[in-house]
Amino acid sequence: MKLEILLPFKVFCEKADVLRIVAETRAGSFGLLPNRRDCVAALMPGILTYETAADGEVFVAVDGGVLVKTGSQVLVSVRRAIAGVDLGQLQQAVEREFLALDEREQNVRSVLAKLETGFLRRFATFQHD
Repeated sequence: MKLEILLPFKVFCEKADVLRIVAETRAGSFGLLPNRRDCVAALMPGILTYETAADGEVFVAVDGGVLVKTGSQVLVSVRRAIAGVDLGQLQQAVEREFLALDEREQNVRSVLAKLETGFLRRFATFQHD
């Protein structure tokens, strides 16, 4: 398989002759082998693992994104990615950086929703006057 990990602003990684890929979704981890049917999966922040004959097993911490397999091509599009050798450090990076940012994003969205609601209420009362 050919694996490409894409970030919003660049290609993070391109690997040919990938033997297997393991990714994490809300339903749990799943694996891809070269002859698996085509599929699409929404990825959770976590560890994506792939294996090549040359590099062995490689771990990449990825933020939420999408995995698309068509034929022998596997595209992974994520917001952020960190490659590493130590699985423990990568898991800590996911928890520290990716999940913390998601909490901040949720807080910002909540504040924006409250601002929009307040604006709409004031606008509605303005139109009634």
